[in-house]
Amino acid sequence: MTFLNLFGALGMMGIGIALVMLARLSKRLGTATRSKPYYIGFYVGAIILFSVAVLQSLNAIFNFVPPDLLAAEPVWAVVYHGMPALGITLGLYFAWRYWSWLLAERD
Repeated sequence: MTFLNLFGALGMMGIGIALVMLARLSKRLGTATRSKPYYIGFYVGAIILFSVAVLQSLNAIFNFVPPDLLAAEPVWAVVYHGMPALGITLGLYFAWRYWSWLLAERD
């Protein structure tokens, strides 16, 4: 079970790195198009994912919270499932905000 938690944390860190890369690309695009700095939302999503990955890794290594308590406590359900969903949703929203022009129909 602990290896699966570690792999899940590595996956979240990978998504966080992808969000940081998108933030850097979006900052360059925003500078060129003189748009508002919405790319900061990518960094917020990445920070959320990195913090949850660290919490899950520490829990997998030191077993702070047993698995049966993870399912029973709503606070841990929010930490383990809600915060990653929030970080990915922020990334999706800001990616759509910046990069939707690629999908727009041009005549």
